[in-house]
Amino acid sequence: MSRARRALSVGTATAAVAAPAAVLAALLLLAPSARAVPGFDEARARHRPSDLLLLDRHGEVLDARRVDLDRRRLEWTPLDRVAPALRRAVVVSEDRRFVEHGGVDARALAAGAIARLRGGPRRGGSTIAMQLADLLGISPSRAGGRGLAGKLSQVAAARALGASWSKDEILEAYLNLAPLRGEAIGVDAASRLLFGKAPHALSDAEAVTLAALLRSPNAPPASVRRRAETLAADMARSGDPAGEALAGPGGTAAIAAAVERACEPGAARSPVARISLAPHAAARLLRPGGPPALRTTLDAHLQRAATEILERQVRAIAERNVHDGAAIVLDVESGEVLAWVGGSGATSSARHVDGVVAHRQAGSTLKPLLYATALDERRLTAASPIADLPLEVAVTGSGVWRPRDYDPRWRGLVTMREALAGSLNVPAVRTLGLVGPSTFATALRRMGFSGVDRPGDHYGPALALGAADVSLLELANAYRALARGGLWTPTAPLAAGDREPAGGPPVADGRRIWSPGAAFVVADVLSDRDGRSATFGLESALSTRFWSAVKTGTSRDMRDNWCVGFTRRHVVAVWVGNFSGEPMHDVSGVSGAAPAWQEIVGLLQAGLVDERPAPPSGLVRRRVRFASEPERDEWFLAGTEPSSRVVETARPIARIESPVEDGVFAIDPDAPPARQRIALDASGAPAGASWRMDGAALGAAERLLLWEPRPGRHRLELADTGGRVLDRVAFEVRGPGPATPPSTPPSSRRPPRSPAR
Repeated sequence: MSRARRALSVGTATAAVAAPAAVLAALLLLAPSARAVPGFDEARARHRPSDLLLLDRHGEVLDARRVDLDRRRLEWTPLDRVAPALRRAVVVSEDRRFVEHGGVDARALAAGAIARLRGGPRRGGSTIAMQLADLLGISPSRAGGRGLAGKLSQVAAARALGASWSKDEILEAYLNLAPLRGEAIGVDAASRLLFGKAPHALSDAEAVTLAALLRSPNAPPASVRRRAETLAADMARSGDPAGEALAGPGGTAAIAAAVERACEPGAARSPVARISLAPHAAARLLRPGGPPALRTTLDAHLQRAATEILERQVRAIAERNVHDGAAIVLDVESGEVLAWVGGSGATSSARHVDGVVAHRQAGSTLKPLLYATALDERRLTAASPIADLPLEVAVTGSGVWRPRDYDPRWRGLVTMREALAGSLNVPAVRTLGLVGPSTFATALRRMGFSGVDRPGDHYGPALALGAADVSLLELANAYRALARGGLWTPTAPLAAGDREPAGGPPVADGRRIWSPGAAFVVADVLSDRDGRSATFGLESALSTRFWSAVKTGTSRDMRDNWCVGFTRRHVVAVWVGNFSGEPMHDVSGVSGAAPAWQEIVGLLQAGLVDERPAPPSGLVRRRVRFASEPERDEWFLAGTEPSSRVVETARPIARIESPVEDGVFAIDPDAPPARQRIALDASGAPAGASWRMDGAALGAAERLLLWEPRPGRHRLELADTGGRVLDRVAFEVRGPGPATPPSTPPSSRRPPRSPAR
């Protein structure tokens, strides 16, 4: 907006100014009532910077984000933080009798009108208060144009301001709201954009240059220089020390240099320090209309360190086609987010993607949540044997699925502790069969996993291996529930007014996901360095010098790599991969995310006492001995412990391996019947076990049996010598020939099993 002083137009004021003083008095009486005048504090509160600041929990600046791309306004600057020379120069330039009048300078208005009538140069009569009325929007002069009605409304508003605001308040507001050069609004933005310094640090030459720009913000450099030199001379004549200092050739040269710096193309500088420690959190929280500075729960020191650690790790494995990463740190007790690293900085392939909330496949990171559920349902104990042997699972519409471990070796019977600590896949799939996909999917939804939005049957057995889409934030908060003894609550808002980060409505008292005993046993397994040594070795990136529970995960085709773990105080979760979904090359959990996790958790634990969680009530400790593992003490939920202190837990679980549950077989009419057989195979079958097909005895189950298929639905049972059913499956045969119905209705339900000891 041009700052040229407005004068009454000749067309509307010719008759009115014949007797300037008398008519001016009449105009003041005719001035309409001004719009409601805000108080000074209200006007200051309305001020919205174009650049908002994100602060950490201690008030340190984490990030700055520009939310207004049309204008550049910074925080409101108090008058005492503006260079005195600039304050005086503005008064001399815009309103010489500023301290004498009540908002309207009658003498200046009359002089301007007379000069206009006499054909002289236009002289403005607008005071600082009149200009401020326009800037505050309480004068409709723009709507009324530059005619009499517009001038009268401006006069009324200025009189109201003069009556209710102090002189310092009027000048302070004007300096903060007046446009100067280009996009700069207010002296703070102009000082930093044009001269790279705060308003209190301006030199005398820079001060008069800014004051000269008020008249015509976008004037060419030569015009600005003439105006600044004239203003400096006026100040010198009035005895102002800044004007006197600028008198002479040296002052003229200083003004010329200041004008050149302010007006030359490309001279504008960033008015805000380029701090970007938390760009993804800033994008999430800083919005137009928000507070100028928003305090978060983040810790700047930790945020900076986690960012550097993650970027360094991604660079270290970049040759394996890894470009992106993310990390988050939660406080276990409060749920506050202490670090939010949404990307890997310069290495990232998509800097604006927030890896903390992006949904990816979870891999093995869901296994601890599954085993905790199985423990709570008393389907397993930490000492229960589970078969790590070849497994075929029928998948509707997809045929047969054969899960495999990352390590191709089959371990035979392993305990639940070894299966979870070593991240074995087949035992996890078998465990999901005990719990049920629907039960587990429901538990995940109760933990805030928004990507688990379909029935459990949709995911099927692959849910045990992380087929669902999860975010790093959701995973971290689920592990926080393990750290809190099975009690889940949403994470605390990142800042006041933030959307609930973990999804779902606030939960006042939390959700009890697992019993404290089940959560403790799983945490104990995840902290067991010896238990995971068969898979990861004794010394790996998962090992720490203090108590910590940790789990890695890698999704299909090595597209995502996770490491999530906790101490008594903190949860740390790290993801590495590619936002594009492109697979990595030979990146395991230990080589991908785990090194960054180890370094971050080590930084958090530095100087703290190593704290091992105490077992909750409802747990029993027993000494157990195994055929394939060292003898040890084990934790049991009360009621599931063995009856004696030393027990053997090597008895295998009898299980039908082939055919698979709900398998479908087709008879080929063109193939010789003698060459079409279905293999009946079992693992862990005791001596004397036998097969029953549709209720009829079929033969011994100690060796592989090849059965001639008949069309129809069938039920195969594995029975012991006493006739007790050890396992059963239902399957279907399709093809030519008469269908043979089963003697009893087929059932896909397995017989209930008591936990193996």
